[in-house]
Amino acid sequence: MMSSSMMITLLVHGLLLACSLHASAAADIGTCYGTLGDNLPSPTQIVALYKQYNIARMRIYSPVPGLSSALQGSGIQVMVGVPNNDLQSIASSQANANSWVQNNILAYRDVNWKYIAVGNEVRPNNGESGLAQYVLPAMKNIQNAVNQFGLSQLIKVSTAWEMGVLTDTFPPSQGQFDPSIGGYTLPIVQFLMSNGSPLLLNCYPYFAYTSNPQAIDLNYALFTSPGVVAQDGPNGYQNLLFAMVDSAYAALEKVGAGGVRIVVSETGWPTAGGVANSIGNAQTYNNNLIQKVKQGTPGRSGQPIEAYIFDMVDEDSKTPEFEKHWGLFTGTTLKYPVNFN
Repeated sequence: MMSSSMMITLLVHGLLLACSLHASAAADIGTCYGTLGDNLPSPTQIVALYKQYNIARMRIYSPVPGLSSALQGSGIQVMVGVPNNDLQSIASSQANANSWVQNNILAYRDVNWKYIAVGNEVRPNNGESGLAQYVLPAMKNIQNAVNQFGLSQLIKVSTAWEMGVLTDTFPPSQGQFDPSIGGYTLPIVQFLMSNGSPLLLNCYPYFAYTSNPQAIDLNYALFTSPGVVAQDGPNGYQNLLFAMVDSAYAALEKVGAGGVRIVVSETGWPTAGGVANSIGNAQTYNNNLIQKVKQGTPGRSGQPIEAYIFDMVDEDSKTPEFEKHWGLFTGTTLKYPVNFN
């Protein structure tokens, strides 16, 4: 009978091969696949849609065994989440972290795992404040497991934040991490630096616009401004997303972490259910996003941005109403033309 250590070695070798075969094929755009719906495609249908539309990257918010099985051999690069409700368990035990990696990563040796996002939108001054103390310990334990299994050069460990961790984001060069939660953010940034991991940033011009439509022009949010809207020193901004991302880069630079890359782990536009929510606006935003990220931000010109459109499929179990309508698809039906090339 094969020993458990030999089995793990073989699984790691298979995973290394899967990742190395497909690493060069990745595009800069992926989509998030949330699963809070009762009319979702099957795992095999989802993978087929990614392949059909040339979507090279997928973000999932927790391990889904059936989907992991369907992803094997697909070449799709995957960001998988450690759900917020698992943070305490993984933070409290290295053995739990090891088991999580064994059960959810190593068990699917031909999936092209790229990132493990430990927690989503957790910070000490929002609705997930009680979990903030567990994020960094859980990240460290997952990183230890990734190191132990020889995967540290292939899989990067991070956590997904939203713009609420920042203050003074306009003009972008003034951006900084909120000093009131520096005891939370700065050690995590140091972790990212030490491990060569990116900062995962959920970044939504939609929410910025809808919270202040009198001050923000819709064209600026949709990438359709004909010229520069905001000038910040030598950098001129024609779209809001790039200004938001550069404000986060400014925050990283202020704490000596300018070398940490930002991945836009969520962005998108809903098609119904609220102000400025329409098929037309969603189509405009997402198609422009796909093209614009290739050029990089004014502050990081020539450096393409890796970004994930939220959402792949409408999640009809979510509330309030506008949360149901972020998908590119309803079931397996594409809602509007999207060009991922």
